[in-house]
Amino acid sequence: MHVLLRTILFISLFGFHIPSQAELIIEITKGVETAVPIAIVPFGWQGEGGRSPLNVSAVIQADLNRSGLFKTLAERDMLTKPTLAEKVRYRNWQALGQEYLVIGKVNEVADKYQVQFQLFDVYKGEQIFGRRFTFSTNEFRRAAHHISDLVYEKLTGKKGVFSTRIAYVTKTTQPNKRKLFKLLVADADGYNPKIIDSSIQPLMSPSWSADGKKIAYVSFKNKRSAIKIQTLASGKRITVAAYKGLNQAPAFSPDGSRLALTLSKDGSPDIYILNLKNRMLLKLTQSFGIDTEPSWSPDGKSIVYTSNRGGKPQLYTVPSTGGRSTRLTFEGDYNARGSFSQDGKSITMVHANQGDYRIAVMDLATRTINVLTAGRDDESPSFSPNGDMVLYASRRGRKHMLSAVSVDGSTQQKLALDSGEDVRQPAWSP
Repeated sequence: MHVLLRTILFISLFGFHIPSQAELIIEITKGVETAVPIAIVPFGWQGEGGRSPLNVSAVIQADLNRSGLFKTLAERDMLTKPTLAEKVRYRNWQALGQEYLVIGKVNEVADKYQVQFQLFDVYKGEQIFGRRFTFSTNEFRRAAHHISDLVYEKLTGKKGVFSTRIAYVTKTTQPNKRKLFKLLVADADGYNPKIIDSSIQPLMSPSWSADGKKIAYVSFKNKRSAIKIQTLASGKRITVAAYKGLNQAPAFSPDGSRLALTLSKDGSPDIYILNLKNRMLLKLTQSFGIDTEPSWSPDGKSIVYTSNRGGKPQLYTVPSTGGRSTRLTFEGDYNARGSFSQDGKSITMVHANQGDYRIAVMDLATRTINVLTAGRDDESPSFSPNGDMVLYASRRGRKHMLSAVSVDGSTQQKLALDSGEDVRQPAWSP
């Protein structure tokens, strides 16, 4: 029962203190040995003040390094720093062992900014991509992340995720020793954290809508669980489920019209589908065990969830319109918190044997489980939108932090608050 409660509620009171605007610091702990060399030249600037409000090239460098697939050249090692294509001397970059080169410039135009960048293949001696676009002052970092996404996609064939966001939960011990929970949203690189909700009672289980405009989560503000949905742009918040008993584990359907959730209003916890338009409920499971942690397939046709109906927590699937459940996992003492990759070909989960809880990915075609992490208490896995990485929570000593690992295990990162304190329950935005 201890293990099962760990799966369902996750309301353990982990005491720590963080400043309200603490940012995440990302440390690459393991990268690809064959990372591609690429030089990001400092962008040129034309405008007032003599310098750009943001070091665009530094943001792009950090993004590409963080992917683990690229190794950027330090600025001090650059022989030249061109900002125009005609100034590029390919031999200089070949001599430095660089395979690709990015140059660019930013122009201030009235109250807007215009950025132009170009990507070159150093050994072919030719431009392979370029783009120009305009943005406002408050979009500077997003513009830099957008360039990173475009470069990443051009060179890997997969969409970048540098413009995405993450949600996570923290808990503060206040001077009066009361606990303060916070639900925050930040950029994927940890910058610009914003408090979505705060409470002296637990907040948990954030889940993004497919358009990235809303977050569903569980609140215990009235000392009873309730599921709320908040629109990020307006801050408008509504309660969509506050039934007797447990109201847990919300998950938006791909089209945003429904919410999968766990309710115990009829006795034991079961999986339900809530129609957000008319608030009608459809009960998907009914067993003497505990069914929880639902997650949708990308096509919206099925739900993966955790159940102990077989004696130990394992993953099952059920049609989202109702029907017979099918057991999905058989390997290991514990498999829980399953969620699909965007292509629907794999599922990430918490996988355990003999008390070690680690992040794993199952290939649905072969049912092969690949364990990605080596922690003893890893939890809350969430796929990146492109399926290349899994974000999760890990423990180092008495502290908790976010971590990320590539789906092949070759790249690993730690994401710690700059205060050195704890953070949990991550969810990666679409």
